[in-house]
Amino acid sequence: MRCPFCGHDEDKVIDSRPSEEGSAIRRRRECIACSARFTTYEKVENLPLLVVKKDGSREPFLREKLISGLIKSCEKRPVSTAQIETLVDSIEKDVQNSLKREVTSREIGEMVMERLKELDEVAYVRFASVYRQFKDVNSFLAELNRMLSRQP
Repeated sequence: MRCPFCGHDEDKVIDSRPSEEGSAIRRRRECIACSARFTTYEKVENLPLLVVKKDGSREPFLREKLISGLIKSCEKRPVSTAQIETLVDSIEKDVQNSLKREVTSREIGEMVMERLKELDEVAYVRFASVYRQFKDVNSFLAELNRMLSRQP
């Protein structure tokens, strides 16, 4: 950190404490060269995550939108809200950890289907029918057959 008084780039941290309800750290520093004291703040950089839709448009990643779609898929199924939250947490974590600022709706959809298949097969088929836009019964049946052929 460069000293705001003399411009020297070496200092020592005298005190650190949480600030702004834990979302930042306030550090009291002392310049090695001139002994002047100054305060710095460190915050986590929240990069906005954009979802690239099929039509090329972009919109912010909304966790609530993902939860809403999953609730519809899991309606009247033995899937708890906590399980849905855990699934969404997992997807959100994977997307954030990818360090990409843009993710396609296709990538998110595939992540949902992969995890939903393990959680509840009926909810998976419901989600897949909307996500993959099944046009008729044959495409629906083809997905069911793919699913059945993968089971041991």
